[in-house]
Amino acid sequence: MSVEENNTAGTDFISEFIKEDLASGKFNYVHTRFPPEPNGWLHIGHCKAFFIDFSMAERFGGKCNLRFDDTNPEKEDVSYVEAIKRDIKWMGYDWEDREFYASDYYEYLYELAVKIIKKGKAYVDDLTDTEISEYRGTAVADKNNITVTPPGRNSPYRDRSVEENLALFAKMRAGEYADGEKTLRAKIDMTHPNLLLRDPVMYRIRRETHYRTGNSWCIYPMYDFQHPLSDAKEGITHSLCSLEYEIHRPLYEWFINEAEVFPSRQIEFARLNLSHTVMSKRWLLKLVQDKFVTGWDDPRMPTIAGLRRRGYTPEAIRSFVSQIGIAKTDSMVDIAFLEYCLREDLNKRALRVMAVLRPLKLIIENWNEEKTEEMEAVNNPEDESAGKRLVPFSRELWIEREDFEEVPPPKYFRLFPGNSVRLRYAYIVTCTGFDKDADGNITAVRCTYDPETRGGNAQDNRKVKGTIHWVSAKHSVPVQARIYDYLFSAEKPMEVSARPDGSPGEFTDNLNPKSLEVIENAQGEPSLADVPPGKVFQFERLGYFVRDPDTSADGKPVFNKTIGLRDTWAKIANKG
Repeated sequence: MSVEENNTAGTDFISEFIKEDLASGKFNYVHTRFPPEPNGWLHIGHCKAFFIDFSMAERFGGKCNLRFDDTNPEKEDVSYVEAIKRDIKWMGYDWEDREFYASDYYEYLYELAVKIIKKGKAYVDDLTDTEISEYRGTAVADKNNITVTPPGRNSPYRDRSVEENLALFAKMRAGEYADGEKTLRAKIDMTHPNLLLRDPVMYRIRRETHYRTGNSWCIYPMYDFQHPLSDAKEGITHSLCSLEYEIHRPLYEWFINEAEVFPSRQIEFARLNLSHTVMSKRWLLKLVQDKFVTGWDDPRMPTIAGLRRRGYTPEAIRSFVSQIGIAKTDSMVDIAFLEYCLREDLNKRALRVMAVLRPLKLIIENWNEEKTEEMEAVNNPEDESAGKRLVPFSRELWIEREDFEEVPPPKYFRLFPGNSVRLRYAYIVTCTGFDKDADGNITAVRCTYDPETRGGNAQDNRKVKGTIHWVSAKHSVPVQARIYDYLFSAEKPMEVSARPDGSPGEFTDNLNPKSLEVIENAQGEPSLADVPPGKVFQFERLGYFVRDPDTSADGKPVFNKTIGLRDTWAKIANKG
């Protein structure tokens, strides 16, 4: 689906629902929330979610909470909380004094569970997790290959009295039972076609230390119970969530109705699916734990931290999520469009510099060895206020190895014996020869310069077809360059095939073995020596690069390639 189609498919359907609710008097204000679980770092799919949450609140003059749904102590940690807050702030959003934690609601949630038990709508069950699944049943295909859901079976403990259930639930809280020995389940309908409504578990026993509440609780509420009631406690009018929760909505409404609390409304939208990327914290965690990447902030990761380290800007990401729209059905967005949004942003803001990734010595034979000139270079042709800078020029320069060919291919306009090119911002030079080592490798290119052609002045009448970049060998700064490609070769990494030995494939089989190339001996302008981490430049003719927080093992500054200069999105869009 193209971006244009996606926008027209349902960009405003959420706001239309909100308008209807306000007009009908169901609500007289708008209050949303972004509810991450602190079990991993946020990725670009979360950007779409909190963009919708915050922007809808802003559009209707309302508020948006940040609430951590932290009811799963086995996987949650304060480090994830801090990472999530840092990334949302970096993206430009502020929740002011509206930071909440579901773990602060444990007593409130417990009392609501007791209330539901007293209404005869919940019971303590002794079945194991495996037995609960067996009793619930599963969807199967009938003889016509149509999916059906045979009725489940009631638990033998389903008809316990209210008094017995209250006593057992109190003992669960008091820690009188082992982990998994009992659960609290909602009493709904074991024949319901929606399997989620077949007496879902509300509470489980887990003796795990919670990062905020310590060991004060040994029972923890399940997400489907906690989430709607936390929304209700905060007075959330519109609980905006991804489409996978559409099937959960009847359960969301059941708990609100039975607990007799504020009637928050759940509205679903299509989640973001991006080509060449996995968008699940579960799979991203596997990449980190199994060391396929260097960490959550690896520049190949789709996490906000990874994108930031790659050189993405908040403005580019917000532009992307706003332009893809809010659809009602899932679709795949080509990563080339994300790159297009980034390129559009960086083209306006990034300063230009010259750097050489694979250096080859260029010697100007008719230049005085002691002489250095400073050439005036434009910092950003898209921004006149960015001004100009002076770049040193000397007898020996570094040029890209690919900018010279001993025997040039057809339509090659760079350096080769007898040919002339312009050195960017400097002079026209003519190749007079080259040097080789004992193995036949070219070690240096020799040329002469025309002093009348400095900077392409008005008196310069010579016409050349090629312009190449350079840095002065005498003044250059050695840097390490990290060249990144897509982490996954496959457009849809989760679509896997069996391995040659017949064993099941995994999504990691689709990892791109060439997703990172490290170049140790790149050379840059002197201005790159003291660049702060996060500063993005356009390396002329090469692409956009960002200063990484790392330095190389031998102390060189590290620059990550953010993105190339060539725009592939326009070609893809035109084909569409």
